[in-house]
Amino acid sequence: MTQTISQDKVVGIHYTVKTAEGQLLDQSQEGQPLQFIFGRGMLIKGLENALAGKATGDKFNADIAPEDAYGERHDGLIQTVPRNLFGDNPVEPGMQFRASTDHGEQSVIIVEVSDDEVTVDGNHPLAGKALSFDVEVVEVRDADQSELDHGHVHADGDHNHD
Repeated sequence: MTQTISQDKVVGIHYTVKTAEGQLLDQSQEGQPLQFIFGRGMLIKGLENALAGKATGDKFNADIAPEDAYGERHDGLIQTVPRNLFGDNPVEPGMQFRASTDHGEQSVIIVEVSDDEVTVDGNHPLAGKALSFDVEVVEVRDADQSELDHGHVHADGDHNHD
């Protein structure tokens, strides 16, 4: 009996993801599918929704709107802070840092640097972007209890957690 993708199933997919403009962002490595436990928040909401009910061998394209991917961009997450907050650390546009905020730790990307100020952006780099996935489902199976307990797939029966 063919299993379909549902809560707590182990799923393996080959995928390619591009921006709506066709820029390649990521893809599974040749012969190495992305494996995960479905329904555990390991994927963006739009891709998880598109996978639900699919079975091994299914191939499909899913166009995911920003709100179902990495969210919309929020101007409030862009801030200019004093350069001295970075101490003697070198800072250049494109660098990523972990910042302490009123809402806990957050990743920020430096977007602009002057002698006195640094502008940082707390938006995910793909926020506001529609994404297009080409997906092939290569595996659907029941997760074993150890995988469910640990919250991830154990490759080839390897249950070691050093």
